[in-house]
Amino acid sequence: MVRRVVTGQKDGKSVILSDGEAQGHEFAAVPGFKTTQVWATDPSNVLPHTGGDPVGQSVSVLPALNGSRFMIVQFPPDSVMADPGFDGAAAGAEYATVLPGLAECFEPDGSGFHITDSIDYDIVLAGELTLELDDGETRDLRAGDIVIQNGTRHAWRNRSPQAAVMASVLLGAPRK
Repeated sequence: MVRRVVTGQKDGKSVILSDGEAQGHEFAAVPGFKTTQVWATDPSNVLPHTGGDPVGQSVSVLPALNGSRFMIVQFPPDSVMADPGFDGAAAGAEYATVLPGLAECFEPDGSGFHITDSIDYDIVLAGELTLELDDGETRDLRAGDIVIQNGTRHAWRNRSPQAAVMASVLLGAPRK
């Protein structure tokens, strides 16, 4: 569960606008994979925030230019996808439904490699992940490690037997 407390302003005073669980999606086709969209901003947002949930209003889980997205991702062990009973087509269909915008960034070969037009601040909260880049270079990451992803082609691997959890803040950026 991800508890989300949202502040804002009413009658010139700061207030708690909401306090509750941010709704996540546990993937049926990928046991142990869960995504939670925590917050979204678009270039038209202004302060003070006076209410409403921008996550439900977003068309894409990727931010527009100068927008942002905040999400929590739980990665199952890679062994889940290596299981002979794993249905890659069903997983792809579920990704397309639940992660519009992001799902289309993944390469169709099932490698997990993807690239987005964003600067991402990725913070490993629990477990272990491996960052893999397209030149084959890797970095093993543990809870507390931070990756600044600058619109590069990459994949996340969970080679451990336990789930790993990462918080990601994506900032929409232009690509030359």
